Amino acid sequence: MKALVYTGPGMIEVLDRPRPVIQAPTDAVVRLLHASICGTDLHILKGDVPTAKPGLILGHEGVGVVEELGESVHSLRVGDRVLISCMTACGACKFCRRGISAHCETGGWVLGHHVDGTQAEYVRVPHATLSLHPLAASIDSRAAVAVSDAFPTGLECGVLSANVQPGGSVVIVGAGPVGMAALLTARLYTPSLVVMVDLDEARLETARQLGAHATVNSGVADARARLLALTEGQGFDSVIEAVGIPATFDLCQELVAVGGRIANVGVHGTKVDLHLDRLWDRNISIHMALVNATTTPRLLRLMESGELEIGKLVTHNYPCSEGVTAYSTFQTAAQHQALKVAIDFSSSN
Repeated sequence: MKALVYTGPGMIEVLDRPRPVIQAPTDAVVRLLHASICGTDLHILKGDVPTAKPGLILGHEGVGVVEELGESVHSLRVGDRVLISCMTACGACKFCRRGISAHCETGGWVLGHHVDGTQAEYVRVPHATLSLHPLAASIDSRAAVAVSDAFPTGLECGVLSANVQPGGSVVIVGAGPVGMAALLTARLYTPSLVVMVDLDEARLETARQLGAHATVNSGVADARARLLALTEGQGFDSVIEAVGIPATFDLCQELVAVGGRIANVGVHGTKVDLHLDRLWDRNISIHMALVNATTTPRLLRLMESGELEIGKLVTHNYPCSEGVTAYSTFQTAAQHQALKVAIDFSSSN
């Protein structure tokens, strides 16, 4: 089969690899229709994730068709079209029982990290019963790849962690795929004000199209003043950080209202300052998490009912043979006005 393989820091190649086989009774082998590239894949490509070794097939997002099932998998059938969750979950360990499947003792983030991932024509999925989700016929396969990771991350680590409430005010710092997912899922909770912040005017325009009440370019000199003015100087009830650099986390600390919540979603590669001298008496909370993907069934039901329209998030798609170009596009997303970049293995939906 063809696969996108991480061959060393800064290097990815389309290579021939053996098709995966069932290794445990709880496994499934899935034939990919579409995969997508995540920011975490770029961290691996840079060499920032030492646990991901050269020779690894990348990817933890995708939609495909079940080809083979282990003898213990009874909830799926060969031929089912399924969403592959970014997190695999055994459902029985102490972390899964607490709803923290990101830290599953034999699962969690393993695809494209510890075992070969989804950017290939076939993938072996451990713990298939809880890690694969059947797709309704009405759901578009390519659009659904955003529900593998970006949408549960935006909802769980962003919206729910930030306690978005009806009538509340929300600011999202970072208009990438996860920030946009946070915007769309925040609107399900009917806040009175949702504001998107980013440096990229094209992404801010997309945010307005997706329902942001206001947008602010964080590169302008008076960005902080503009943002606070939207709340009459009170700050925001829910502040979602979706970038992962010190400057954006600093901005979030400046924007949170008394009694508000900061939800950190971005992946931070360096330390940040926590301004307790300014925050200690404001009755705020700060929450950070790795996505557990427990909301995936709920998100798929919302898609099926038409209450969650995610089609605009996948902006670019390439065949597997052009996987290196797909990565280049995602690495220079602003230049290409790209959000999610899909890799296609079949034209079928």
